Amino acid sequence: MNLPAMRRNLCRMRKLFRQAVLGAIALIAVPALAHAQSADLVLCDRLAADPSDPDKPADIKGVPQVAAGDIATAIKYCAVAGKTQRRAMYQLGRAYASSGQMPEAMAAWRKAADKGSSSAMVELGVAYGTGAGVAKDEAQARALFERAAQAGNPRAVTNLAALGGSASADPARSRELLGRAADTNAEAQYQLGVMLAEGSGGEKDDFKARALFEKAAAQNHPAALERMGAFAAEGRGGPKDTSAAKSYYERAAALGDEEAKKALERLRCPYVIKDKRGGVVTTLCF
Repeated sequence: MNLPAMRRNLCRMRKLFRQAVLGAIALIAVPALAHAQSADLVLCDRLAADPSDPDKPADIKGVPQVAAGDIATAIKYCAVAGKTQRRAMYQLGRAYASSGQMPEAMAAWRKAADKGSSSAMVELGVAYGTGAGVAKDEAQARALFERAAQAGNPRAVTNLAALGGSASADPARSRELLGRAADTNAEAQYQLGVMLAEGSGGEKDDFKARALFEKAAAQNHPAALERMGAFAAEGRGGPKDTSAAKSYYERAAALGDEEAKKALERLRCPYVIKDKRGGVVTTLCF
């Protein structure tokens, strides 16, 4: 092979080698970039996910409130993840709200709500309903709760009822909306159980009500634990079991439920002695 041909071959080999190296770098860089993006969401979820958010994956526990020491970190990572994930944008609002930065929180929640986050709609509705950080506007609050309720958010249904909205005006509709979220959401299970127990919005059904209370109680919902205690004590919707009733009441009382505390006192002091006019003279306790 002559010298010019050898030089041409060498140039081709260098070019092929350079292309192979660049291709290898690209293959490494793309997964690394994807990993970096997912890491933002993972950290955002870990620090600021809402346990009751319907958008939250089941394997993420969530936190009742963003811890003070985690706020700055949560804002950093949720701001990045929120560009593509609506739950992260909602969680960014939670982080801002935890540090009292309400204008920033409201801005994040508006963006998340525009992307369809029902939890963000609820938070905006609460802000407008209470006048926290914005001018009080019950009409705006009701409209936001309506949107979130249509998406099946249980908090929206109960908040709408508190405002005297369509959830209270149409109990059958309330049942339907709560039923959408009752598969996994403890608050929805409890609220729907109450409606079934009272016969509100449809037929009364103690058996189904008890089953729903039991599901919510398994998630340590205080009011559902108290209702399970009452149903077990009365044999309502299932077997009567005084021992189980006491256990449910004790668990609910430990979580601060006042009705459960009263029920435990009634179990401890079951006999009431009254005077001729019906006034309580004393109680007999064990």
